[in-house]
Amino acid sequence: MFEQLGLIGCGLMGGSFALAMKKAGLVKRVVGYSKSPSTTDRARQMGVIDVEAPSALLAVAGADIVLLAVPVAATEATLKAIKHLVTPQMLIMDVGSTKADVVQAARRALRDQVGSFVPAHPITGREVSGVEHAEADLYSGRQVILTPTERTLTVQLQKADEIWTALGCRVSSMSPESHDAAFAAVSHLPHVLAFAMMNSITGQNEGDEFLSLAGPGFRDFTRIAASDPKVWRDILLSNREELLAQSKLFRQALLNIEQAMEKSDSQSLEDMLTLASETRAHWRMGAKRK
Repeated sequence: MFEQLGLIGCGLMGGSFALAMKKAGLVKRVVGYSKSPSTTDRARQMGVIDVEAPSALLAVAGADIVLLAVPVAATEATLKAIKHLVTPQMLIMDVGSTKADVVQAARRALRDQVGSFVPAHPITGREVSGVEHAEADLYSGRQVILTPTERTLTVQLQKADEIWTALGCRVSSMSPESHDAAFAAVSHLPHVLAFAMMNSITGQNEGDEFLSLAGPGFRDFTRIAASDPKVWRDILLSNREELLAQSKLFRQALLNIEQAMEKSDSQSLEDMLTLASETRAHWRMGAKRK
């Protein structure tokens, strides 16, 4: 059990982590800080945190575990704000959706103390944000990717693995670069497509009428377009090189389908659709392809 969790960012992800830690009996006390005092106050009222901290630095004072649940673009500034209280015994994690940039930010900000930092990406979330949507079971049954570096302390990596496992997660490790390449393909690009789809329809004169006729397929495809724009702006920019590479591959696949349609090439069109259909039918979330 940890004595104190220093929570920086008391929104959906951070709040859910605090609730999960409490539910699992892994922490005695949670001290929280958010840029918005109303958020921190609401988190205390809900029992997400026990004590409100007036700054990020004071949130980690006395903590043996720290979680950064802030936008990825704020990682470096946040780590710089707390670096004077970071010790080799302290475990620091984040929940950001990109990792190479987070690792570089940690190296610059923490310097000799970077070994205490274990970058983490829980594969979960909701389209809504805010501490009022936090739930103790948000992470249960989900994947968590750890992306340690050559300077990550072995004991801290082991602690991180044990914590996420105790919260009901399936934990795996990979390099920050491999992580960003993979999630550009399976997470970041799908969000771009959902955002673009909504804009392509609403930009038409008949857009409102078209939307009124949309059914479950459209609802499911565009669900993630309701995600927080500021959060996704930062994610897309921080992983733009890998994302642009995936976007080119997608555009080529789309072009292949368009060309088959233009030529009325029914066999080629059916072959491409069959490949996609069969691949999707056999895909299972979290299962590795044989």
